[in-house]
Amino acid sequence: MRTSLTIKHVLILALTSFGLSACGPDMDDLDQYINTIKARPGGRIEALPEITPYEGFTYIADAQGLRSPFRPDTPQAGGPGSGTRPDPERSREYLESFPLDTLGMVGTMNIGETEFGLVQTSDGLIHRVVPGNFMGQNDGRITQISDSEIALVEIISDGIGGYIERDAAVSLSD
Repeated sequence: MRTSLTIKHVLILALTSFGLSACGPDMDDLDQYINTIKARPGGRIEALPEITPYEGFTYIADAQGLRSPFRPDTPQAGGPGSGTRPDPERSREYLESFPLDTLGMVGTMNIGETEFGLVQTSDGLIHRVVPGNFMGQNDGRITQISDSEIALVEIISDGIGGYIERDAAVSLSD
């Protein structure tokens, strides 16, 4: 048992010596590269750009006559106080309980002089609509019905307290 331990120690010592022999002082190529780089002439370093100091601005004291940074530069068409608004007093129609992208046009139908659009809801029911009806969750009023689509005008928030009108359409489903 003692001899196997000695053989192990000798073997470990030999492998360690062999491994460290590769880490010898043979660095001639590295020394040559360093000397080549040091022999190059030094370059000129550009000066750093001038840094202007920050000037603080106290809005409350210095803002007499200046525009508010929290309002847009130009008034928008649907800003607060414009006439475009959803009518809160209007009673909601059944198709206004569905998002517009869940409704699909499945055809048209003429009864007398009236052209109806046929709209299918996500629950599979088909409803007749005419221009002037509402559908979708953004106060979408139907403006026109053609053979390929139902055109609407929606009233949506502009994000600054007002409302804007946006065109939308429900196309004929394949």
